[in-house]
Amino acid sequence: MEDSMAKLKELGAAGQSVWLDFIRRDMVANGELADLVDEGVTGVTSNPSIFQAAISGSDLYDEDIAAAEGDPLAVFETLAVADVQGAADVLRGVYDATDGFDGYVSLEVSPTLADDTEGTIADARRLWDRVNRPNLMIKVPATPAGIVAIEELIAAGINVNATLMFSLDDYEAVAMAYVRGAERTEYPERVASVASFFVSRVDNKVDPALEALGTDDALALRGLAAVANAKLAYRRYQEIFEGPPFAAARARGARPQRALWASTSTKNPSYSDVLYVDELVGPNTVNTIPPATIDAFRDHGTVDAHALTTDVDGAERHFEALAALGVDIDAITEELQVEGVDAFADAFNGLLETIEAQREDS
Repeated sequence: MEDSMAKLKELGAAGQSVWLDFIRRDMVANGELADLVDEGVTGVTSNPSIFQAAISGSDLYDEDIAAAEGDPLAVFETLAVADVQGAADVLRGVYDATDGFDGYVSLEVSPTLADDTEGTIADARRLWDRVNRPNLMIKVPATPAGIVAIEELIAAGINVNATLMFSLDDYEAVAMAYVRGAERTEYPERVASVASFFVSRVDNKVDPALEALGTDDALALRGLAAVANAKLAYRRYQEIFEGPPFAAARARGARPQRALWASTSTKNPSYSDVLYVDELVGPNTVNTIPPATIDAFRDHGTVDAHALTTDVDGAERHFEALAALGVDIDAITEELQVEGVDAFADAFNGLLETIEAQREDS
């Protein structure tokens, strides 16, 4: 048991932070989150789907919902802010011990604002002030409107978790928005950011396209696109943050914006359930992992500190092979971002409907 419990710290020793991709208030109250922090978890991420599962799938929030005043949005925000504050307080020791490098909890702006730059900035500022914790990260989607917002929020000294990235173009736009913001912010050493690059959903979309082709060459490429995509994004991270583009901000004391691997639970049961953990280990990265995948990794995961930098040329060749077969990765990743924004908006709206229904029944 001790060996399995040390697995998350092995990732930390390899330079990768483990953040829990889940939040629910009982985890704070019963000490479960504190136990995970002792084991090596150094952050928490949330999104509308996670909050929908927590609030709709338990009775933990029923009394507060019944007693709350205001519309469903105000009720949800009160619940979410309290959960995030509680988790941030548990992680404050990590934040302090690492001088602000780690120990963050993420809270997303309303997904209905994905195409509204000014609305995103205003919502982010409001949530930042309301949560009032230095180890908060505001999640902002990497839509065209969100890219502009990310730069402005970083410039204002607000920590940002840029989310819903699927393509290398998405990644580069987010990274450079952070660089520009870090060059402008008054206290660059205080601001922190991660770039959440989504992984498993890429295989979920590419594999059916390959199966539709049905040839041996096409079928041999299944299950490889997501990791290849992440490896190329990490190479771009190195080029930007270890090279000239970040030099001026680095000289001002800014930290690099770390690459964060999101959507790392394996959706295809024929693949390893730790595929998107084992294959994505590397320095200055974060992997935000849901509870079931953490359990699986504890049991049979492996840590190769050089996984992300192994056979990057092979990752390039993989995308060349996809293109040769007519699989349009750019169209696929663009579609994934649209679907991701829509899915979070649907979860958000469904959550508000659940809150309204519970209040009517109480």
